[in-house]
Amino acid sequence: MHHDTILVELGAVILALGLLGAVSLRFSISPIPLYLVAGLAFGAGGVLPLSTSGEFISAGAKIGVILLLFTLGLEYTAPELVGTLRSSAPAGLVDLVLNAAPGVACALILDWGVVAAFALGGVTYVTSSGITAKVLGDLGWLGNRETPVVLSLLVFEDLMMALYLPILTALLAGVGWLGGSATLALAAATISFVLLIALRFGKVVERFVASESDEVLLLKVLGLTVLVAGAAELLQVSAAVGAFLVGIALSGPLAHTARQLLTPLRDLFAAVFFVFFGLQTDPRALPPVLGIAALLALCGIASKLLTGWIAARRAGVALTGRIRAGAALLPRGEFNIVIAGLAVAAGTNEKLGPLAAAYVLILAIAGPIAARAAEPLARVAHRRRTRSRTGAA
Repeated sequence: MHHDTILVELGAVILALGLLGAVSLRFSISPIPLYLVAGLAFGAGGVLPLSTSGEFISAGAKIGVILLLFTLGLEYTAPELVGTLRSSAPAGLVDLVLNAAPGVACALILDWGVVAAFALGGVTYVTSSGITAKVLGDLGWLGNRETPVVLSLLVFEDLMMALYLPILTALLAGVGWLGGSATLALAAATISFVLLIALRFGKVVERFVASESDEVLLLKVLGLTVLVAGAAELLQVSAAVGAFLVGIALSGPLAHTARQLLTPLRDLFAAVFFVFFGLQTDPRALPPVLGIAALLALCGIASKLLTGWIAARRAGVALTGRIRAGAALLPRGEFNIVIAGLAVAAGTNEKLGPLAAAYVLILAIAGPIAARAAEPLARVAHRRRTRSRTGAA
């Protein structure tokens, strides 16, 4: 009976996603908030909890994030990435300080301890690469001037996570700051190695995956991307970083063909990712921490908007692009839940999990909505600035 219902559940979930997608098209809104709410409905404590398909959806969610970041990587070459990362390092540090501070301060004010503060700082810091990638694609922002700035900040955050997670794991295990040094060194070496391959041997990678057959090309590209992402994760590096670097290793006509072949798969598994995120949240655990989560979310909105503004301004982007950059950085998602899960599993504080879930859910829903409103808001701000200058003259 267990196996008899899995196809029914999967079919129902995918059909529901299709109907929600149709609703989003009808009202010209992002489908992401609807997918997240569907996850809440299908999860534990929801209206129609799933019983047999959770494992498949969990694996599909990982593939969704990998494909989102891989297709983003296809938009840029390795030299462009390195140049952007170098120029964005100051903005990346500003991003770290501005967005980790609210979480650290909240945990210390609540007297949860230094380790919980370190964990909650990570929760409030990092943007969801998966949701932001989906927003950029849905809104047609991939070719905008501020998009390389946003992507460089996302990659900077993911690289920081590769350094942060081993330290957090060591602290949670009670072995001190130096306990995770070996894992930290391994993570840094892995990132450097994959980036070196992308920079120096991109043409070799292209020759390896190239094929006149679309079927063969699809299998090679998908297999290589998932393999590298999985290997990176085993070596304590973000799977998203590995997938992104595989994407930038491909360029030219091959990248264009790979994007066309993988886009339908990306859209399917990306939707599954957002459902899975909702599945991880029990709606009954949210109300007690909703007030604190809302205050943290307001701080997170302000700090990410400021981060995007500063980073885009440094790159010479105009007013509208600055607002779009800040709005694109608002969503929180996969990493935030992973961090909170590690902390709760280690017994840091039982309230940290629901607080992180509520915080992430608010921003995962508010982020795409704010991105949709960014350009109208920019037009209003531009008109006010023009009137102000005209009046002053």
